[in-house]
Amino acid sequence: MKAYERMLKYIVVRTPSDGESGTTPSSACQFDLAKMLVEELKELGVENAAVDEQCFVYGIIPATPGYEEKTKIGFIAHMDTVSDFCDHEIKPVLTENYNGEDLVLGDSGRVLSVKDFPHLPSLKGRTLITSDGTTILGVDDKAGIAEIMTLIERLRDEEIPHGQISVAFTPDEEVGTGASHFDIERFGAEYAYTLDGDGEGEIQYENFNACEATFEVNGFNVHPGGSKDVMINAVLLATQINQLLPGCETPRDTSGYEGFYHLCSLSGDVAYAKAQYIVRDHDLNSFEARKKTLCHIEKIMNEKWGEGTVKLTIRDEYRNMSSIIADCMHLIDNAREACKNANVAEDISPIRGGTDGSQLSYRGLPCPNLGTGGHGYHGPYEHATVEGMDKATDMIVELVKIYAR
Repeated sequence: MKAYERMLKYIVVRTPSDGESGTTPSSACQFDLAKMLVEELKELGVENAAVDEQCFVYGIIPATPGYEEKTKIGFIAHMDTVSDFCDHEIKPVLTENYNGEDLVLGDSGRVLSVKDFPHLPSLKGRTLITSDGTTILGVDDKAGIAEIMTLIERLRDEEIPHGQISVAFTPDEEVGTGASHFDIERFGAEYAYTLDGDGEGEIQYENFNACEATFEVNGFNVHPGGSKDVMINAVLLATQINQLLPGCETPRDTSGYEGFYHLCSLSGDVAYAKAQYIVRDHDLNSFEARKKTLCHIEKIMNEKWGEGTVKLTIRDEYRNMSSIIADCMHLIDNAREACKNANVAEDISPIRGGTDGSQLSYRGLPCPNLGTGGHGYHGPYEHATVEGMDKATDMIVELVKIYAR
């Protein structure tokens, strides 16, 4: 079975994680996919496959006889999707021999446009997979799951010799909490790769340092007719907080290694308001400086409006894995060689985000990230191609062969 055929099965099982939940998994629906994957792993011969009580799926493929001393490597993908645009049935659409131009997404009124996605002409002639424009597609990261499953099938059917291979499918990557519960000892690998990137051939070992920042503003609400020098409008102060941040350091205005402040939500009224941000930077010193800027804003707002008016909460999420991978660059060198052997153009680039591998690297499992052939993540413009997923699968097959040498 081809990787895209598997992905089409997985994406119709909706698995949005819930950032407001305090449980693991954050949403029970993730078990629906987990149980399906365990059964499929067993059908592929991974007899020890199982899902634990926190919705982590683990399986180990023993080494081919004579290859027991080879490096034990693993492959990881996540089962959850973002919750945005995931409130009803997902309907994948295949466009064969795609012309590389703007594509109308069903009856949604949305258009997958070359203006917004300049790489689209490079996909000309391929079979493009999209949603109908009313939901996400779920390529992130069900493409990665499908490619790992297809790898297992090919190792079996093509009788490719290999060292021990570990696989895992994780919950709650999108809300940043899944990797903290990952059982590295049970996983049993020395090194691993997440398949959670964009285009095929992508090799990533530098990611953002990341935190979540929340400003809570307590106002003072009185009748507006008699509020001179008395009223404190919480939602107005929340907008002032945002104006104190550098206006050109937003996701829209940055690229490459440039960091940003991203206002995710702003809600409230005169009495109370809340502004939620994510803060990102590849450089650790710059990242810490960004957090100090937020603390300074809290300080000056309280000096002006009264102690306790503004409360800032910062929650660290993950760190840049580059310092960990620097000590095991064979992971990157071998991935580059695998791209060459699979006739896939390599793309070594920093992640403008994070993966489970970011946290796992700091927990003792060095874990760079590989592309899956997907694009446009976290919205109704998500897309992939059959051919891109095939190439991503070919690449990890070659990677297994390299570690078996």
